[in-house]
Amino acid sequence: MPTLVLKIAPLQNPERYQRLAAALTDLTVRVLCKRREVTAVVIDDLPMARWFIGGQPTERPAAMLEISITQGTNTLEEKAAFVAAAFAQLQRELAGGGLLTEASYVIVRELPATDWGYGGRTQQARKQAHMQALPV
Repeated sequence: MPTLVLKIAPLQNPERYQRLAAALTDLTVRVLCKRREVTAVVIDDLPMARWFIGGQPTERPAAMLEISITQGTNTLEEKAAFVAAAFAQLQRELAGGGLLTEASYVIVRELPATDWGYGGRTQQARKQAHMQALPV
């Protein structure tokens, strides 16, 4: 049940948002083996004049992607592969053949299963219900 929050500059058009959401969902399913039907993507865009790096306005497209996943559900290698692939995808989508600003970040945030969930149930509660349902 990952959630992805993408902040980008400059502003984009609605078709680009749809492509970004689809591409990031596909990447999350493929690289981190997450379920598509509970993967949420939120895109927040900013004018270039509101994105600063080193205290100066950025001149190239920029992005910050944070994905939240349940702690311990992915290996170090899977997370590293996601960071690399997500950056490359963002660069393709946002930089139009050019480069994103180097200080564009991909953050994998791991949360304890007790600290988040969806549909009103924590991930821990879902795991416990699944374990109880297994035959003995």
